[in-house]
Order: sequence, then C-alpha cells, then structure tokens
Amino acid sequence: MKLYYKRNLPHFQPSGYAFFITFRLNGTLPLGVVEKLKKLKEDKLKEIAAYDNQREKIREYNNFKRKYFLIYDDYLDRAAYGHNWLQEKNVAFIIKESLHSLDEKDYYLIAYCIMSNHVHLVIWLKVERDLSRSINSDTSNNLTDSNFALQYPIAHILKKIKGSTARECNKLLNRSGKFWQHESYDHVIRNNESLKRVVKYVLNNPVKAGLVEKWEDYKWNYYNIKYLI
Repeated sequence: MKLYYKRNLPHFQPSGYAFFITFRLNGTLPLGVVEKLKKLKEDKLKEIAAYDNQREKIREYNNFKRKYFLIYDDYLDRAAYGHNWLQEKNVAFIIKESLHSLDEKDYYLIAYCIMSNHVHLVIWLKVERDLSRSINSDTSNNLTDSNFALQYPIAHILKKIKGSTARECNKLLNRSGKFWQHESYDHVIRNNESLKRVVKYVLNNPVKAGLVEKWEDYKWNYYNIKYLI
C-alpha cells in the first residue's frame, strides 16, 4: 500500500518504512538558490525520463536524489541566509520537546539533529495497515483530522510539529509571522543498512558543518539505539 500527498511534487509514503525528513526555517534559502535547485531537478528528471532501461532510470534517479539533497543541505549548513533561531538554547529545547512528545503516539522516534536553521528527523511511521476505506473514499475536499493523518501521515506529523513549535518559538522570540518554511524534504528508508547510513549522516551533520569535532559533543543530537540493532 502506498500513500502520497502533493505539494510541488508527490511524496510517496509507503506504510511500514522509516522516513528521513528535513524541514527548515522560513527564508533560509534565497529565491535565486531555490530557482537554481528547481532547474537542476527539472533538467535531470527530463534527462532520466529519456532513458529506455527501467533499471537504469531507477539507479540514476536514486543517485541524483542523493546528490541533490547534499547540495540542498550544504546550502543550509552554511547558514548564510535568513535567521538562525534554532541555535538559541531555549528555542532548540522547544523543538526537542515537540519531537519527543509525539514519540510512540504519531511515530517511533529514531534520531534527530537540530541545526541552527533546519532539523533532520528520522522516524518510523505509526500507520494502520488497513487504509483502503479512507484511501478509496473521496475526502479530498472534506478531510477530517483522522482521514488526513491516515492519508498524509508525514504532512500530518509536520503540521503538528511546526504548528505548536512556531507558536511557542515566536512567543519566546517576541515576534509574529511565518516561522517554518512550508516545503520539506522526505525520503523513505527501505532497509536496515540504509537506516544506519542515514542516522550516521544525521548525527554527523554538526561535524560536517564545522560546529563540533565529534558528533557526541553536539547537544542537540539524539538517536535511539534499539531501532539500529
């Protein structure tokens, strides 16, 4: 069973898998960079679509997806645009508490890293197996909270996290207005080896960004070893 929701492009959400999610503060990438990344993706997808061999298409798409994310994440790690509110201890604590508050309720929390302007999150979806009734029913114009959660679990989870933390963080910072960027990045993790590789990347993000020498020294890292054995 595959679930999907749409923003600019579909994000596929098969039940029974872990997910790697990245979301960022509003305004942390300038329009020029966003347009550059968009064109890079569009050009590459057109190139891949012209391939005749299906296996080659899949291989090239997966390789490009990894390269694309690294470019995207490098821009965020530079923290050269917008605000860096998440580097403030009290703000980061609000994000941390929110991520843990949904553990074993909306998802199983595997790992996260709270950077100065973005968050990496690794979770295992807690989705019911029998979704046929809500998936097949036409609820697109009248989604209840429960239907929305079933059909679009990642969107539902991010709505919860972003909604509550935006209010609290804005209050703490004595500001109003948009706190989080609407769009996010998510990637399904299909096996245990990939899960370990993704968690290693998440935990080492502060090292890659030059903030610490060892990931263990970064205060806003977390992982749950029971999901990685």
